[in-house]
Amino acid sequence: MATIDPAADLPSHPALATVTARIVMVVAVCLSLYQLYTAGIAALTALVQRSIHLGAILTLTFLLRPPFSTARKDRLNLWVVVDGVLVAAAIFCTVYICVNLTAIFERQGDWLPMDRLVSILGTLLVLEACRRVIGVFMSVICVVAMLYAYFGPYMPDLIIHKGYSVERIATTLWLTTEGIFGLPIGVAATFVFVFVLFGAFLETTGGGSFFIEMAYALTGHFSGGPAKTSVVASGFMGSVSGSAVGNVVATGSFTIPMMKKVGYRPHVAGAIEAAASTGGQLMPPIMGAGAFLMAEFTNISYLTIIKVALVPAIMYYATLLFFVHYEAKKYGLEGQPREELPRVGQVFKSGLHFVIPVVILIYVLVNNYSPMMAGFVAVISTVAASLLANAVRWQIASATDPSCPSLAAFAGGELQSIVQALEKGATSAIMVSVACAAAGIIVGMVTLTGMGLKFSSLVLDLSYGIEVLAILLIGLASLVLGMGLPVTASYIVLATLAGPALLDMGVPLMVSHMIVFWYSQDANVTPPVSLASFAGAGVAGANPMSTAFTSWKLAKGLYIIPIIMAYRPLLGMGEHYELLHWPVVWSMVATMLGLIAFASALERFFIRRATWPETLLFWLAAAGFLWPTYWADGLGLAAFVLVVLLQKGRRGETATGQQI
Repeated sequence: MATIDPAADLPSHPALATVTARIVMVVAVCLSLYQLYTAGIAALTALVQRSIHLGAILTLTFLLRPPFSTARKDRLNLWVVVDGVLVAAAIFCTVYICVNLTAIFERQGDWLPMDRLVSILGTLLVLEACRRVIGVFMSVICVVAMLYAYFGPYMPDLIIHKGYSVERIATTLWLTTEGIFGLPIGVAATFVFVFVLFGAFLETTGGGSFFIEMAYALTGHFSGGPAKTSVVASGFMGSVSGSAVGNVVATGSFTIPMMKKVGYRPHVAGAIEAAASTGGQLMPPIMGAGAFLMAEFTNISYLTIIKVALVPAIMYYATLLFFVHYEAKKYGLEGQPREELPRVGQVFKSGLHFVIPVVILIYVLVNNYSPMMAGFVAVISTVAASLLANAVRWQIASATDPSCPSLAAFAGGELQSIVQALEKGATSAIMVSVACAAAGIIVGMVTLTGMGLKFSSLVLDLSYGIEVLAILLIGLASLVLGMGLPVTASYIVLATLAGPALLDMGVPLMVSHMIVFWYSQDANVTPPVSLASFAGAGVAGANPMSTAFTSWKLAKGLYIIPIIMAYRPLLGMGEHYELLHWPVVWSMVATMLGLIAFASALERFFIRRATWPETLLFWLAAAGFLWPTYWADGLGLAAFVLVVLLQKGRRGETATGQQI
């Protein structure tokens, strides 16, 4: 008897791909418009707002992501039917919450059979979406968290608890704001989405090209110009995109070929782009989604967070620029002639309308509006500025060029661009929203079982109460988590589990969360699994592991600066984290000098190649500046001045160390 293959094709449907694409466009555009409406016009009840958002995200996930790599979605087969059923189930679970909201609030704990069924179904839908979008690793962690909640009485003494029923677990996750619809998805459905949409509008209207051209104009003529352009452009783009891998692909497609053209080895070019793109999520005014979560977790204003995050982010990029500069000098890689580069004034003039929304965004944040309102204003101002600039150009062109498109054609093109940006914003938000929904399962189970306190005690025991050991343990945990979790999910899990341990050691709330936030980025550039590095290797045509290890070296600031935060007031002093205090200013200066000395020691280069005694002096200077005492700073300063004088004294050599 013949067996039936579930993946076998049923009668073909040639229009299936077109129909699916149109459904995706409609759902994505409606979701983006809905998010703009709730961000700037009318707020909804948290459970309703978040459930509609997640329902649309699940719908897009099942329409766009196949269940397996071999499953075909361009032909009518069993998997397409299954996805249709999953879409219907996602819509049903969402509508159930919206229709029965009042009744759900009234019968908390006294659940109906349909409540239990919907809760189990909704949780399973999130797990399946997580498996498709993020991978099996995250789904397994979620399942383990639920199994831990269920089998609590059978756990080892260190993590034992009373245990909870399937009904309690499922309804907590789906019918309350303590699980899937908790803080993580709440942030994704409000702050994060509008800023992702802002980035989509900037990219669609040409803002990405503007930032890259501006970086070329500013840095292209320096030694290793394209590499410095990569660093600056990735800082510009990353500050508004919040995605390291997306940043690598977007800016790397321009910068990596240019780096290779002037002589950078392929794996170095890919590594520079990966390290620079990872730092983009640390750079204000729009950091990664974790910054919005930090504001909610700590109850500290987003404006305060981006204010204190700016200097460490600049330090990271400055360190990366020194690594890039040393690489260029060691191998004699020159920049491009000025006449081949765009002029700063011309680039700025042509793209002024892209700067206006960013300025408006910063102004709105400074005036203490919510990040959600700031994102809404940024999106609207981007659309308005782009339409106005394009209309002026069309008006000028139509007066002199008979072949210029008609007004109707111009308006149609602009409308199509807006629709594309709305669709791109929604589809770009799938990963972060699914990650936040899945992380909600973990956070919900941690809260329900009290695992957070147990984990905190475990970290304290393993580190013997020593801050630096606890920070290193958190860094190691973030690396392991980051192998299977996106940055946002990694931050949520670490902030929930490890953050309290730092607080118990006396680390201030803001500092402890900033340390966790910085370390949650490390899996992007740290082998064996470093997604940003692998993306850079793909664009550069380089060996992935060589690229990963090089990016790991270049991104050393990502590992050092969080430790310094715990011992020096890099993030400011006082209740409002003010920066204009002498200890804060000196900490910034000493840390920056220490990072420069560290890069010089690692590369064995400063003005020219360093001898072994000079390299040892650079290591001594780095250790002195990075050790948080004034006497160590004095020792570091003395070593740094001495080695600079020694380097300058060898005037009979070229920068590469050869005799003239």
